[in-house]
Amino acid sequence: MESMAVAVDKAVLPVMEAFYTIQGEGFHQGRAAYFIRLAGCDVGCVWCDVKESWRMDAHPRLPLSEIVGEAAKHPARLAVVTGGEPLMHQLNPLTEMLHSQGFETNIETSGSWPLSGNWDWICLSPKKFKSPLPDVLDKANELKVVIYNRSDFAWAEKHAAFVSPGCKLYLQPEWSRAEEMVPLIVDFIKSHPEWELSLQVHKYINVP
Repeated sequence: MESMAVAVDKAVLPVMEAFYTIQGEGFHQGRAAYFIRLAGCDVGCVWCDVKESWRMDAHPRLPLSEIVGEAAKHPARLAVVTGGEPLMHQLNPLTEMLHSQGFETNIETSGSWPLSGNWDWICLSPKKFKSPLPDVLDKANELKVVIYNRSDFAWAEKHAAFVSPGCKLYLQPEWSRAEEMVPLIVDFIKSHPEWELSLQVHKYINVP
């Protein structure tokens, strides 16, 4: 059952923005990457720094050929599809076209919608506002939990119990509370060394 205007025409997707930069967080931090930020989100994190991505109808629906063609103009072959919540859209055609152009495909998702697309790396960032689906938890390569307050550590541990044994585990401070949360995260990681620290390096060095 489709809801919230999930893309029906698989040849187009609503794109809020697309840009070439470096991946600033998580396992692939520091790599050159082309970001494709799709519009539409029903998760509604209060601390979201891209709330303008939530409305699908506020952004143009672009042909996949144009989306991938723009990505291919840059030398790196790492494409990161994010949002919004990108899994609100059927993404098989997009990943097929990206792979045909030699791209490694990464997705950043809350996991709250069914998985579509053929992904080389799935970064799952679960949110309390809408829980991730079991299938996405099982297939995640990276679990990245945003720490906004102390109760989020228990939230992180709860979801770590459901990912595969090889899944990378990251704790990332919510940007506006990083000064307060980073020392707590460091202490937690020292006691739980299976976790690692993720920082939004792109914000520190002022790149998109």
